[in-house]
Amino acid sequence: MSNIVYIATSLDGYIADKDGNLDWLHSIPNPEQSDFGWSEFMSGIDGLVMGRTTFETVLGFDCDWPYAKPVFVLSNTMKEIPDPHKDKASLVSGALSEILKHLNEQGFKNLYIDGGKTVQSFLSEDLIDELIITQIPVLLGVGAKLFGDLEHRQQFDLVKSEVLNNAMVKSHFKRVR
Repeated sequence: MSNIVYIATSLDGYIADKDGNLDWLHSIPNPEQSDFGWSEFMSGIDGLVMGRTTFETVLGFDCDWPYAKPVFVLSNTMKEIPDPHKDKASLVSGALSEILKHLNEQGFKNLYIDGGKTVQSFLSEDLIDELIITQIPVLLGVGAKLFGDLEHRQQFDLVKSEVLNNAMVKSHFKRVR
């Protein structure tokens, strides 16, 4: 059972620019159209947990629905998942530990945790087991930060680090418990 963050950041730790845009993620040429390990990562995931804002961002992408796994949207304000995504995503609310307990009981053991505020909430309750972070060589200066303030230090061990396209650095960390 693992709660895993798989995300890209700027060198200064932002996951979106000041307008919420992600276009800077594609600033590195990718002539071979590599997914940089995304498919392999997703093959080991049972479901995704994301916040409403991230869900709405994904809905705005100019592509087909990008996830083959069930998506659980954390929200206390959204009343229902919009059509045509009702069969792809479900609303969840409540205490994170209770949500995880419920999902784990349903067989969702390895969860991809996505979205800045969602990741921060999981970290603040010490519910993240692994971080896979790809740094893009750009400084945004302002925007949505990946990490917020934490009450207590959390130690992670480096599992692996690799250079992608001679420009990005992807690092995999596991929580020391």
